[in-house]
Amino acid sequence: MQKLMMTAVLLVSAVGITAAQNDPKSTPTASCSFQDGKQIAVRYNNQTSTGQDLPSGKVWTPGGQPMLLFTQAPLVADNRDIPTGAYSMYIVREKEDWTLVVNKNVDAGSKYDRHLDVVRMNMLIGQLSQPQKEFTVYFGHTEPKQCNMRIYYGKNGTWAEFKEK
Repeated sequence: MQKLMMTAVLLVSAVGITAAQNDPKSTPTASCSFQDGKQIAVRYNNQTSTGQDLPSGKVWTPGGQPMLLFTQAPLVADNRDIPTGAYSMYIVREKEDWTLVVNKNVDAGSKYDRHLDVVRMNMLIGQLSQPQKEFTVYFGHTEPKQCNMRIYYGKNGTWAEFKEK
């Protein structure tokens, strides 16, 4: 009986550790609320070293995982509709700008498929005075129906507009 109890305790502990590693609460999240109370949120992996160079012209995922966008409201980004739901997001760095890719596929471990893109939008880019130590996503509520997403990585600061439809 004691052996069975010890095995159960070890099993529950192992499950708890695995769950904690995949726990969305331990993953950085940025969110923004529109005036009507509906929210958009981005969950992302910030385990990316600032010395890592972004590949040019290819989709990139911070920390090896796509960012996840969750929206309670239909959105408009770059004059394209994004229905309510969950999406994966990727970044494509070019010489002069970055592109934010919003994609329908949210299956864990799946490969990027361009055919599932909902929108590809150019992000405005600027230089930060001090390098950001971690990949970081922020939102700014700029108008009653608009939230601007900002991404800081190294000395780069980028942003994209999301409007509630």
